[in-house]
Amino acid sequence: MDSAEGLVLFGDLVGSQKDRIGSTAWLRGLVAELDDAYGERRQAPFGFSHGDELHGLLSLEADPLQAVLRAALGPSARPIRWVCMAGPVDPGEGPATQRTGPAFIGARSAMAAARAGHQRLTIRTGRADADALLAGMTPALADLLVELTPRQRVVVRLALIDGLRQSEVADRLGVRRATISVSFARARVHSIQGLVAAVRIVYANAVTGSASPA
Repeated sequence: MDSAEGLVLFGDLVGSQKDRIGSTAWLRGLVAELDDAYGERRQAPFGFSHGDELHGLLSLEADPLQAVLRAALGPSARPIRWVCMAGPVDPGEGPATQRTGPAFIGARSAMAAARAGHQRLTIRTGRADADALLAGMTPALADLLVELTPRQRVVVRLALIDGLRQSEVADRLGVRRATISVSFARARVHSIQGLVAAVRIVYANAVTGSASPA
């Protein structure tokens, strides 16, 4: 049975045992959002296990950061550890929680290492040069995202996910442009945007040779 290439996403909800019911509800909402956001880029529907670990299987050219940003910048964001692994996956049907293949095995090993090393974001393409660059950038991006206040998450989400300019964010929130300018600076929006763009370029060049993932 031949393997196909895909992008495996594992998301491990940190501290979920403290609020099992709330964690399950949050993951269910995130799964629905990611299924909608990725659409035809999915090779299988998102799902999550009883251990509160989210699984996704996407086409190789999909953007791994779409899931990371949507999870981190939601109104009720919870800490989640991500592993994104590009590589061979076995043919099959059903949700990502029921799929397997070398990329799933690699993601499982990488998640164990991430837990042991307290790493929040791991992205691997299978190319040593690209993976070395990503290993240098992803911890900084994860740190910037986890440090955001609830108000800052709203501003950063409008900028990164909705693609709004500062003036448009101000209009959306009904505040002065100067207020949003201060929020952008305190949330280090431009630093986050720069890291997001760099990670996307490195990933896309490694797996598809294109300028940026879709």
